[in-house]
Amino acid sequence: MLGETLFMIARADFATEHFAGLPEPVVIDNNILSQFCVSERWLGDLDTGMITLGAQAATLHASPTPECGLLSLMRCYDGADRSHILDLFEQASTASSHFCYSTTVTCADGRRQPVFCTGQSTGLEQEHSGSISGVFVFPHFQLEPKGVLHRLWQA
Repeated sequence: MLGETLFMIARADFATEHFAGLPEPVVIDNNILSQFCVSERWLGDLDTGMITLGAQAATLHASPTPECGLLSLMRCYDGADRSHILDLFEQASTASSHFCYSTTVTCADGRRQPVFCTGQSTGLEQEHSGSISGVFVFPHFQLEPKGVLHRLWQA
């Protein structure tokens, strides 16, 4: 449904092709992608619980350093989404899986920056704790603060 927040987890089946039945993937021109959004990879160490962000993702998450814990990462997310996102990360840290979510980051001026995240956890079936990694996508627009409505046209 349009306007709903996306929270999804799927158990990983790394033996299956991700895009079975689709044409071969085309290499995406990063210039085209950067026209519409900022995207950046992130990594998580399930042994230490630390997440390492790229410089842009750290800035957009209002993190003073590239390394942070999950709760520090989520402190700027919409409060209504935090428990769902925490649940996704908890599930992903117990069994290798793919996940995605969308929410908004509240900026210092009250505007809200949409963020999309997709990731996967791997190596949880071995003796070590495994790892988790993904990509953040920040579209090149912000939403007004909650409660602020703007007319799109004059009657």
